[in-house]
Amino acid sequence: MPERTINISFPIKENILLSLKGTKSEFTNEILYLSALHFYRKRKLSLGKAAELAGYKKIEFIEKLQRENEFIFDYTEEEIDEIFEDAVKIK
Repeated sequence: MPERTINISFPIKENILLSLKGTKSEFTNEILYLSALHFYRKRKLSLGKAAELAGYKKIEFIEKLQRENEFIFDYTEEEIDEIFEDAVKIK
């Protein structure tokens, strides 16, 4: 079954776009990226789903995160310890 796409819209005043010196399309793309980043940081979306929301391929999203000096992988100390413990068990 194909995934359905829904459109979400909200009003903004024209002077906001003028202040940003951008186009409607640029604003929309930036909102999508920032929303994806927000939900990724909150761990509500995976890296892949965040990339999809932002309209990027996963590798493109990772590259944008790098350019923006954002963390790509944000693990807690406990998660890092668990990863290393599991890696030691593999040997």
